[in-house]
Amino acid sequence: MNKILATCALCLLLVGCGGGGSANTHRLTTAEMLQRIRAAGQTGNELDVQPLRDPQVEDLRASARRAESRSDYVSAAAAITQALAITPNDPDLLQWQAELALASKNWSAAEQFATRAFDLGPKLGGLCRRSWMTRQFARQSRGDRTGAATAQQQVGRCAVPPPVRM
Repeated sequence: MNKILATCALCLLLVGCGGGGSANTHRLTTAEMLQRIRAAGQTGNELDVQPLRDPQVEDLRASARRAESRSDYVSAAAAITQALAITPNDPDLLQWQAELALASKNWSAAEQFATRAFDLGPKLGGLCRRSWMTRQFARQSRGDRTGAATAQQQVGRCAVPPPVRM
């Protein structure tokens, strides 16, 4: 339980605890936004179930990781788009596409992909937090302070409490 609370506290700290609004987002680099979103996706004591993956999709994921490590977000997005053609309802791929759209400053696409990832994925855990943080940054970047605050509140609701053990 303490790890989950610590993770949630870290998430809130990373997103600024509701303070600075859109000004904080404009000071963040693309790499910083992605780093914060991905840090929020790390699981602690949460159950993280991963489906079996298609080898061709895994190759495309590897290609996207390499491109992203070079900050080549266009090539990374192209690889993820190809992977989504194979597995169109994969919430993890959709979330990754959302993050790449955010990196490309395509706020609307980032929010759309993140929403679809949330709708198709688990409503709790790391992917949930990443989705809501992506929407928060996209909304802040568009100047939607109210929408960003709503998204920030949802991040904390993604925590999965551990089972009660007796």
